[in-house]
Amino acid sequence: RPPILRHTSTPLLLFFNSFNMAAMTSTFLGSAVVCKAQQKVATKAVAARAAFSVDGLKKAAVVGATTLLLASPAFAATIKLGGDSGELGFYPANITVAKGEVVEFVNNKAFPHNVVFDEDNVPAGVNADAISHEDYLNGPGEKVTNKFDVAGVYGYYCEPHQGAGMAGTITVS
Repeated sequence: RPPILRHTSTPLLLFFNSFNMAAMTSTFLGSAVVCKAQQKVATKAVAARAAFSVDGLKKAAVVGATTLLLASPAFAATIKLGGDSGELGFYPANITVAKGEVVEFVNNKAFPHNVVFDEDNVPAGVNADAISHEDYLNGPGEKVTNKFDVAGVYGYYCEPHQGAGMAGTITVS
C-alpha cells in the first residue's frame, strides 16, 4: 500500500507510484483540479499509446504481407482437377506458360485424380515419369506442382478418368 504523508496545515500528499504523484488539498475544488490534471495526462498517454499501436500495426501488416509474398510461390497457372459441378476434366485443359514457370494442379471434384504425363507427348529429353504425379489425390484441395524448364508441348491425363477424356496440354514457350 502506498505511503501516506501527513503534515499539519499543508496539503495531504499521496504517492500513487514512483512516477505518479498527486497533491490534494482538503477542499473539494482542489481535489477536482488535481483529478482533471491526472485525467489529461492519462488521456495523452493513451493517445500516444494508440498512435504507437496503429503505427506498429501498419509496420506489422507490411512485414506480414511481404513475408507471404516471398513465402508463397507465384504460379503461372492453376489447373483444377474436376469441374466445379463434378465434371471429369482439367480446368482449363490447355494452357501456355513461359519456360521456368510453375503450374499448380489442385484437386477439386469427382476424385480420385492424378496427373500423368504421356511419354509420347513431351519434349525430347524430358522424362515423363519424373514429372508425373501417379499417386492419387483423394481429397479436395490436395495439390501438386510442376516447374517446366524445357520448351515444348506436354500432354497429360488422369489415369482413372482417361477413358472419359480427362486430358490436357501445357505448352511451354
